Amino acid sequence: MSVVEYPEGTAFTGVVGRTAEESSPAWPARTRAPKGSPNVLFIVLDDTGFGQLGCFGSPIETPNLDALAANGLRYNNMHTTALCSPSRSCVITGRNHHSNAMACITELATGYPGYNGIVPFENGYLSEILLGHGYNTYAVGKWHLIPSSQETAAGPYDRWPLGRGFERFYGFLGGDTSQWNPDLIYDNHQVEPPATPAEGYHLTPDLVDKASRFVADAKQIDPDKPFFLYFATGATHAPHHVPKEWADKYTGKFDDGWDAYRTGTHARQQELGIVPVDTELSRHDPDVPGWDTLSDDERRLYAREMEVFAGFLSHTDHHIGKLLDFLREIGEFDNTLIMVVSDNGASAEGGLTGTTNEAQFFNNAPEPVEESLAVIDEIGGPKHFNHYPWGWTWAGNTPFRRWKRETYRGGSSDPFIVHWPDRIRAKGEVRTQYAHIIDMVPTVLDLLQLDAPSTIRGVPQSPIQGVSFAHTLDDAAAETNHHTQYFEMFGHRSIYHDGWRAVCPWPGASFSEAGVPFGAPISAETLSKLDATGWELYHVAEDFAENHDVAADHRDLLIAMIGRWYVEAGKYDVMPVDGSALTRMISEKPLLAAPRDSYVYYPGTQSLPYFAAPKVLNRPHSITADVEIPEHGAEGVLVCQGSAAGGYTLFLQDGKLHYVHNYVAREYFRVESNDAVPSGNHSLRYEFEPTGELSLANGKGSPGRMQLYVDGALVGEADAPYTTPAMFNPGALTCGANPGSPITPDYEGLFPFTGTIHHVTVDVSGETIEDSEAQMKAAMARQ
Repeated sequence: MSVVEYPEGTAFTGVVGRTAEESSPAWPARTRAPKGSPNVLFIVLDDTGFGQLGCFGSPIETPNLDALAANGLRYNNMHTTALCSPSRSCVITGRNHHSNAMACITELATGYPGYNGIVPFENGYLSEILLGHGYNTYAVGKWHLIPSSQETAAGPYDRWPLGRGFERFYGFLGGDTSQWNPDLIYDNHQVEPPATPAEGYHLTPDLVDKASRFVADAKQIDPDKPFFLYFATGATHAPHHVPKEWADKYTGKFDDGWDAYRTGTHARQQELGIVPVDTELSRHDPDVPGWDTLSDDERRLYAREMEVFAGFLSHTDHHIGKLLDFLREIGEFDNTLIMVVSDNGASAEGGLTGTTNEAQFFNNAPEPVEESLAVIDEIGGPKHFNHYPWGWTWAGNTPFRRWKRETYRGGSSDPFIVHWPDRIRAKGEVRTQYAHIIDMVPTVLDLLQLDAPSTIRGVPQSPIQGVSFAHTLDDAAAETNHHTQYFEMFGHRSIYHDGWRAVCPWPGASFSEAGVPFGAPISAETLSKLDATGWELYHVAEDFAENHDVAADHRDLLIAMIGRWYVEAGKYDVMPVDGSALTRMISEKPLLAAPRDSYVYYPGTQSLPYFAAPKVLNRPHSITADVEIPEHGAEGVLVCQGSAAGGYTLFLQDGKLHYVHNYVAREYFRVESNDAVPSGNHSLRYEFEPTGELSLANGKGSPGRMQLYVDGALVGEADAPYTTPAMFNPGALTCGANPGSPITPDYEGLFPFTGTIHHVTVDVSGETIEDSEAQMKAAMARQ
């Protein structure tokens, strides 16, 4: 007798008699996708500009993504929000970023509906939708879609990946992480990388391995069940980490500089049809020095930083190719709908000169060129947290002006590839229809012939705001369905409507042309002035790269476009217009736990992200570890915060108690006990007492007296001439071991404590001295 099934939630269709002999069974039917349903794979790159993929004209080798483009389609008119978390919320929901409450990164959330950083449940994720239609759902890689205060083991977990429709997750929750020593979450718990950099570990191949395993786990049980895989690399966000041999492939390739890169890439884009043949290259950015004005040392350093970035991107492409090979091996490649996109344009967060350690930038302690040159062969390796200069950012967004965080096309136009051999007949063609990343979800639903649900887990759903571009897959001449799209990021505003684009740059068209710095608030008076005189107008249907401001010639059209922006802003929770950055960073936000002066930690627990850890810089504080040391002694880390890029660590080694403060990986200030700590139960304590003021202008935190105590007796002291002034990034705090890169070269690996830690107490009683602006810089760099 065959199994009888009935729709779950409906009445039982079998027969229930007095006995089983007189009864007929029936089973609630599990949800199954129609046979032959395609898999869906989103590949979301990070900070990859319009002109950085080979198939979009770049000299950087990306053969696997190029192959997808050659066998599929490239879209040259796809747009993002110009920033990380906002764009990712659009990709996964099909709603605008302010509608997702994701006006900015969550670290800069404010208490307004479009800005609070908490994606509402009425904006269902594609994972939740497809899960309800019989799909397996996996998220692998970067998340960054929850407030940083909710990234801890205290939860809540309802907006972690497994709370938003994904059945499995492996990756990192924040905005960036080391590729050599990443902060990893497996499903809902923290894990350590399966190997070390010395053993060949790197995050990207690890992500590919986990993604392949997730798919294989299910396919070996149910080969016909389709999957949705959201694969979000840490690349090419800083730090640009890559095995040296990959960077060395590009030795000498960028010696001609960023001006030459732009010229060559633009010419190739015209040849490939990625841009119209009459496209003009945008102006030389006023913030970027001419390559020929730099010294020989500067050119050598900046060229190497770009070689490392190029190697990083090629390495990423190589391992994406491994994921694609896996799909071929299991026979799923041709029936997988693949969409490849970046979250925003190339990133300028490396600053004018780039850096070997972003912590130096955040702490206003940039290294001289000669110090960078001294470690030039190590750039890209585990010892550094490097980023290239913004000259390469500008080049990476060829042919457009500007970059990430700004709503000119350089920040908001990105490479986009669609590949699905079983469905798309056109091969290697370029599509020019206007599109926005909110269109990805409705396009997938259209191609899968699925309706957006009216409810998800009992929550009524808001309308999807994007529109499908499925009709363009086989028709290059088809009209776009997306006629109007607003943009807003830090008060930098623009709007597209039927071939025209109006832009109101804030604080200006470039840093050097702005009257105020980036992140300056916009007053009511300023907003009125901007609306009166600050808008530019471009006919992008004819002026692809936004070079010719025709506002003076089309005043009536410009006024209509400004009015249209306000209509869209009212519709999608964009108001109030807020150009601030620092103000948002320091604004009061709801706390998961009440603020306190004493924090207690236990070994074996999950690390705390920086924003959830006690702030110890520039203030009196103490760290007390209650431990038990066995007869044969013990060693290892009691508590630490940070990484090789900067931080502090309290540990036992060779029987003695040690404390090391790592000042932006440049200097190490140490204190150790005079004698070995005997066996038994002990209170091991570190105290810091500031002896002077911090000097933010010079990148130096408060000097102070460092003291060690065993059971209340002073056993060691030393003076630190200065300390880290602003923050540690990465800045996770861990009790009982040093995950990630070692904070001090005095030990290697995790260096776990081999005795017993009962608990560690961090006490921060005393007046706080903080640099909120530097914290804002760090939060922005983690987008």
